[in-house]
Amino acid sequence: MKIRIIIDQDIVTRPILAEAILETGIPLNIAQAHFDSAAGEIIADIKDTEYRMIKNALVSRGAEVLKLDTPINWDEEECVECGACISVCPTKVFSMDMEWNLKVDNTKCIQCGTCIEMCPHDALSLDV
Repeated sequence: MKIRIIIDQDIVTRPILAEAILETGIPLNIAQAHFDSAAGEIIADIKDTEYRMIKNALVSRGAEVLKLDTPINWDEEECVECGACISVCPTKVFSMDMEWNLKVDNTKCIQCGTCIEMCPHDALSLDV
């Protein structure tokens, strides 16, 4: 399962992620991370069975933890299969098969929205 960890300005300089990993023994596979002095956001993969434990450890340290269980919506009728989404997706959700048909693997989606901005036909959307 993918989760979004949001760390606000008050705690961004503290090692809360390391503390939570050490406390729970749960490894996080970080798919994407953005940090600056104002805040931080991490997209990570964990096992479904580990969600509650890692969430509690992070929330107790002041972070917000959200499940990313709503993948990108693809309107096949509107899509012209131009491939613009393929070139910008950081996790390779989109690909072309041998017949040049667009394929979508929603299990890889981190809901960054980059593909939505690039789609010239508004065939992609996100329910957040």
